[in-house]
Amino acid sequence: MGTLLQQELSWLNFTIFSVWGIIMLLLVLGFVTYAIYFERKVIASMQMRVGPNRVGPMGLLQSVADVTKLLLKEDTIPAAAERDLFIMAPIITFVPSFVVLAVMPFTDKLYFADLNIGVLYYVALSGISTIGIVLGGWASNNKYALLGGMRSAAQMISYEVPLVISILGTVMMTESMNLRRIVALQDGGFWHWNFLPQIIGFVVFVIAAISELNRTPFDLPEAESELVAGYHVEYSGFRFAFFMLAEYVYVFAIATLTTVLFLGGWHPPFNFLEFIPGIIWFLLKFSFVVFFLFWLRATMPRLRIDQLMGLGWKVLLPLSLINIFVTVLYIKFFMG
Repeated sequence: MGTLLQQELSWLNFTIFSVWGIIMLLLVLGFVTYAIYFERKVIASMQMRVGPNRVGPMGLLQSVADVTKLLLKEDTIPAAAERDLFIMAPIITFVPSFVVLAVMPFTDKLYFADLNIGVLYYVALSGISTIGIVLGGWASNNKYALLGGMRSAAQMISYEVPLVISILGTVMMTESMNLRRIVALQDGGFWHWNFLPQIIGFVVFVIAAISELNRTPFDLPEAESELVAGYHVEYSGFRFAFFMLAEYVYVFAIATLTTVLFLGGWHPPFNFLEFIPGIIWFLLKFSFVVFFLFWLRATMPRLRIDQLMGLGWKVLLPLSLINIFVTVLYIKFFMG
């Protein structure tokens, strides 16, 4: 796939790109459908419940039934809503969540775009989704939705800062924003993976990423006990599904980015395991990160809004800045 990017654009290449894009979209939609199912199963198991078990064998078709229900539900738009913005908001939220996957390398040969500014590309586009969420809350003309949208803007902007700074340590060590190069420099066993020398940045990144996803314990923008579902309270049917789809696509993106930046990408933890295909190692690490997100949701209570903002500005931001100085010392004394 990557070699096609070096060729002159033609109708054949355009067709190949389009087919690969459609295949990727279908894979992501499949992931979203069954990530919801496995999240329910994981949480149910941890909380000593049964989980989905009625629709299909072992409940495997429960998510399919839920998606079908959402698509068939009536699409309602409040009479007092800003109609055009109300319609556009879910699209603005979803499209960046899918487009950021273009720079994600799954193996040394399986990727879409090999950009030298892959890290910057992800950060720039993922921030656009915040606009969609704020617009959805404001255009609904509902005070609960507006509060949810404002909370989301404050939260996502606040945690975007330490998240970006936490990645800078990895960029400084590898001297590159190219995601494929970052993975390539982690070859040689797990002791070469970035999460070890970048342990502070890794911890900050994971916490900030969970907040960026609006997932427990940072799910304040859609805290149903306070805001009646928050910014998407007035949405129904497929428009509501777009917001949910964007959330789970970002789970896919964050799990991929964590694997690439800190966990060695497609490289095995030990050199003698190199005979196993790289895509297997990538999927194992990716699955562990996704499971970790589900695990947190099953065990952690929701923070208050003041605790949420305090953690971002008073703890994570200073730690991410400290990580920059620690990285400079590490490069000077250990990398020469």
